[in-house]
Amino acid sequence: PTRSAQGEREKMAEGGEGVKVAEIKDLTRIERIGAHSHIRGLGLDDALEARKVSQGMVGQVNARKAAGVILQMIREGQIAGRAVLLAGQPGTGKTAIAMGMAKALGEETPFAMMAGSEIFSMEMSKTEALTQAFRKAIGVKIKEETEIIEGEVVEIEIDRPATSGAAPKMGKLTLKTTEMETVYDLGQKMIESLDKEKVSAGDVITIDKASGRITKLGRSFARSRDYDAMGAQTKFVQCPEGELQKRKEVVHVVTLHEIDVINSRSQGFLALFAGDTGEIRPEVREQIDMKVAEWREEGKADIVPGVLFIDEVHMLDIECFSFLNRALENDMAPVLVVATNRGITKIRGTNYKSPHGIPIDLLDRLLIVTTQPYTERELRLILDIRCEEEDVEMTEDAKDLLCKIGHETSLRYSIHLITAAALVAHKRKSAEVEVEDISKVYSMFLDVQRSTQFMVEYQDQFMFNEVPVDDDAMEV
Repeated sequence: PTRSAQGEREKMAEGGEGVKVAEIKDLTRIERIGAHSHIRGLGLDDALEARKVSQGMVGQVNARKAAGVILQMIREGQIAGRAVLLAGQPGTGKTAIAMGMAKALGEETPFAMMAGSEIFSMEMSKTEALTQAFRKAIGVKIKEETEIIEGEVVEIEIDRPATSGAAPKMGKLTLKTTEMETVYDLGQKMIESLDKEKVSAGDVITIDKASGRITKLGRSFARSRDYDAMGAQTKFVQCPEGELQKRKEVVHVVTLHEIDVINSRSQGFLALFAGDTGEIRPEVREQIDMKVAEWREEGKADIVPGVLFIDEVHMLDIECFSFLNRALENDMAPVLVVATNRGITKIRGTNYKSPHGIPIDLLDRLLIVTTQPYTERELRLILDIRCEEEDVEMTEDAKDLLCKIGHETSLRYSIHLITAAALVAHKRKSAEVEVEDISKVYSMFLDVQRSTQFMVEYQDQFMFNEVPVDDDAMEV
């Protein structure tokens, strides 16, 4: 009886663990899904020709080709102060193209994103907010030489006192390369660092002499037969050659804005984490620009012009547009990419109308890229990608219906229905989303057209209604 009870407990423990793991997995999965989390690049080949479906991008062939050309110009780093306008209807992939550009540029090139309305909600002047955004998009590649000790650990001896705190820990570390072997005395801090990194005999390590930081490169090939089984993460490397002490060039990429903040605030780089950077004085920026120019001349640093993406650019006012005109002429300007879904509309801060709500003099500086509405076939491909991204199993009939809904209403509305339909299917214990689930959520959640129709029909029952009740209004 005791054994069977124990077996039951073990089963329950196993079952409990299984549930826990599944829950954790689902949570991390949901956290990573965003509106554009499926985008991994622009989906171009080496000749900058757009593939039909690649890296999460579908359709918009001409717009993606144009973005590829701009990308090539940014990579070469020869141009500054160029500006590109992505113009198109809502839901035609403008932000997706900008995200694709960011992913294609990689980690080295700074890419700053902001919405036009953010400028008005910051506790600083509009021009200061734009200046900070510009300087976030300009990287400085700083090269510096550091002295390191690199070798294979032969032996670590640590004398630990019998009672803790009675005396400091002492120790010796023996390192070797293919040509030499040296014994180093270890202090308290180095012993703690070695313990933290779990360094043992046979590891190949580097020690930064300036900071004392220890980095484990992997296990030596000579020790590969020490154990019968190794973890998948175990990496084997050759024993270093030459002398133990070497000079190594390290490259850091920081943005001009980060340098500004560190030099302008009393708490230094901590202000970067606090987020409260405040207004930065022009004198500080001038000194930093002069210092960066010196480093460039000495060959210590290179400028990496990045990309500043401003979404909903029509939300900027005439003062911001005037500032952009001037800022783009600066030789330290990044490539500016702006997006808007407006037609001919008023320029904010004036009574004048202009295409996209942007003044004509700034429009003249922009390379304009247009996005076209998606075809029904492209909508279907996008919905397939989103179902895969959101981990939703859906029947072909349900996908066809969802595609039809997307074509008649909007792409965004049909994408929103995916997870809602999956929850409805889950509730009726089905592994796949079927047509009835799509129909149910379609009746639950209204799209813009049906919502507008409802408003027109019942407008007299709403508060502060200003639409006159007559036949013409009903037809609209």
